[in-house]
Amino acid sequence: MTRVKRGYIAKKRRKKILAFVSGSRGAHSKLFRTANQQKMRALVSAHRDRIKRKRDFRRLWITRINAASRANGISYNKFIQFLYKRQFLINRRTLAQMAVIAHLLGIADIININWFSRILVKDYSIMK
Repeated sequence: MTRVKRGYIAKKRRKKILAFVSGSRGAHSKLFRTANQQKMRALVSAHRDRIKRKRDFRRLWITRINAASRANGISYNKFIQFLYKRQFLINRRTLAQMAVIAHLLGIADIININWFSRILVKDYSIMK
């Protein structure tokens, strides 16, 4: 059987992996084997942290909505419950942005939490 010299294709593959980890320190950016391990680890971390970032942002949005709603005399739980009952389809990201804008401008009526709480008290007698 003839000999196969894996010339430029193997070199191209190695160069691509070394270019991927070029910002790493020490042997992680110089030696192929450790660079390959570093690349696999980096990709695993990136995938895990993309999912974690979504979770962290949702927690942040809920905290902001809670702060804005409690400042206007209603808990987060009752506020979200009211939105579902009235079928207001606003996601938490948008609600949190509205809460931040309302806080920066010093206006409580952007989110209309006062209006929501009046309807809650009148219709459902939830707040006591």
